[in-house]
Amino acid sequence: MSKIVVDSFLTIDGVMQAPGGPEEDREDGFRYGGWQAPLWDDECGAAIGASFGRIEALLLGRKTYDIFASFWPHVGEDHEDAAAGAALNALPKYVASRTLTSVAWQNSTLLGDDVPGAVAKLREQPGGEIHVMGSADLTQTLLEHDLVDELSLMIFPVVLGTGKKLFGGGTVPAAFRLAESTVTSGGVVIVRYTRAGQVRLGAHAGLE
Repeated sequence: MSKIVVDSFLTIDGVMQAPGGPEEDREDGFRYGGWQAPLWDDECGAAIGASFGRIEALLLGRKTYDIFASFWPHVGEDHEDAAAGAALNALPKYVASRTLTSVAWQNSTLLGDDVPGAVAKLREQPGGEIHVMGSADLTQTLLEHDLVDELSLMIFPVVLGTGKKLFGGGTVPAAFRLAESTVTSGGVVIVRYTRAGQVRLGAHAGLE
């Protein structure tokens, strides 16, 4: 079976909205687009580079697809991100959208109206890791339908108090185990959690 891995840049208070730039996502009047950029360093870049080797396909929401498709196909061989561009262009890409009727970026496929059903079928196929990048609304759908196998998170030392968060009200309760962790010299916590069954309950001594 394939695994659905959610990659997310987060603030300490769990905000995932518009880390990359001011115009990335202004929905609901979000004023802090680009909060991640001043905190990015070479160690963060190295961690992202290492994760690329595990990706066998991408699963994207419409907004993230539009951002990626407007940039990566046009990255030339002399660009500093040429290797990443070549890798992303070559990967299979599955796009969740209620509005798009076609997708032009090479190796891209629309999932159709039943996104949870389509993703469940993708998980059943032999393969490796299918990564979700950005795609806040799609991530909520996956969490609501218990379709996330791993969480790959980079938590940056900043609190915003507003914005779209990774975990919404419809998230299905689930247990995870820590598979990897590191902290950069700049204070970015990089963790990878793997699904580990159902939530277990108990009580500390004296509180039974």
